[in-house]
Amino acid sequence: MTDTSTRSGIEALPIRFIGSGSEYFRIWIVNLLLTLLTFGLYYPFAKLRRLRYFHGCTEVGGQPLEFLGSPWAMLRGYALIVVLTAAYGFAQRSSGVASAVALLALLAIGPALWHSSMRFRLTNTSWRGVRLGFTGTLRQAYLVAAPGYGVVALPAVLMLALSPQTQSGKPGLAQGLLALALVLAPMCALPWLLWRGKRHQHSHYRFASEHTQFRARARQFYGVFLRTALVAGAMGLVIVVVLALGVPGLLSGVGRYGKGAMTVYVLSLGVGLLLFQVLVRSYFAARMQNLVWTQTGNSHLRFVSRLRARSLCAVTARNWLLMLATLGLYYPFAAVATARLRLQGVRLETRIDLDRLVAEGQRGGAEAAGDAAADLLGMDIGL
Repeated sequence: MTDTSTRSGIEALPIRFIGSGSEYFRIWIVNLLLTLLTFGLYYPFAKLRRLRYFHGCTEVGGQPLEFLGSPWAMLRGYALIVVLTAAYGFAQRSSGVASAVALLALLAIGPALWHSSMRFRLTNTSWRGVRLGFTGTLRQAYLVAAPGYGVVALPAVLMLALSPQTQSGKPGLAQGLLALALVLAPMCALPWLLWRGKRHQHSHYRFASEHTQFRARARQFYGVFLRTALVAGAMGLVIVVVLALGVPGLLSGVGRYGKGAMTVYVLSLGVGLLLFQVLVRSYFAARMQNLVWTQTGNSHLRFVSRLRARSLCAVTARNWLLMLATLGLYYPFAAVATARLRLQGVRLETRIDLDRLVAEGQRGGAEAAGDAAADLLGMDIGL
């Protein structure tokens, strides 16, 4: 029985996660042990088991997703990543020139790896027997990545061009300004670069004959970053005030109780800083999810995300505290709790007959399966 509602010709399909921490714990602990025993060779198979579990526990309108990827295809991609990482590590120990060449090579193939990952993950995901798809091209992936490389490379090149120092032996003013630009340029451009990446990603999803569009603007991304910075500043101010108020008590405690008081204070400070990072990142993740997914869709299908930032902050803080208390054994339960909260904050709204769309997609299933098989490397570096 699907929990759908209809208003003004719109059918809303809820997205639910029905997994449990205890179920995933059994999968996770076996994956961990086998990965350790095989010195990492089992990792692609472990990742496949995890993807199949999380996909199978994600229901859209009461119907679960399915992950159809091959572990051997994922193993090829994993082996390539290991080889590239090892080659870069070797180049770093060889010489500065070799390290620079290896880094440039990794940057050159980065968009291709990301593009392959997108195609592999989506074409191997199905709902009601219809594979999803990603219609972006390799050329588009490189065009999206190019400005990011330029933002980092241009100040660095200019800095090298003005490398001569002043007569006093100190860096010149121009060199100092370029060093500042090297730091500030990526920070100022980050929201715009993220918007470009998300626009490319969310404008090329496909289900049967339906293709998504992405309607968000770059200024909305800057708004999320600005609000997150304000939240971080407010929380940082609270921490500074608490520290300032706690110093007199600390000095008194050290004189009375010795190193024990200092240990408690340092541990409390560490937990406070960890929670600061966790809460700020959770606030950002909730706001970004709502922005990105609510702006994804077309005139027939669209997503709506209403994830509450305070709920994600609370769940994430609890997860971290319990993981620290259990030395990491709570991780599977934390992963399930986070997935449930984030997925159930999203729903899919449709104005078309989904049964007809599914039937149409099933007729074109052979083409989608061929598209999935065509990804030789089977990269999976995350979405």
